[in-house]
Amino acid sequence: MTITVTEFKARCLQIIRTLEQEGGTVEIERRGRVVARLVSAVPGDAGGQPPWQRLRGSGVLSGPAEQSVLSAEDFESNR
Repeated sequence: MTITVTEFKARCLQIIRTLEQEGGTVEIERRGRVVARLVSAVPGDAGGQPPWQRLRGSGVLSGPAEQSVLSAEDFESNR
């Protein structure tokens, strides 16, 4: 949700209650530019999912799937 500073000032408590119950983010704009972002801090928001499950599917693979970030020497040193 994106709102103006004036609207946020008028509805502050209502917006915070909504974030508390439903989770999410509110971007606050002044003169058409986002100047603040209010993010829910309630654990388990977004449908009661833990944070690691909410992040599922958001990663980006930057190399071939078979390529490791560790060298063969790193594997040997960890044994």
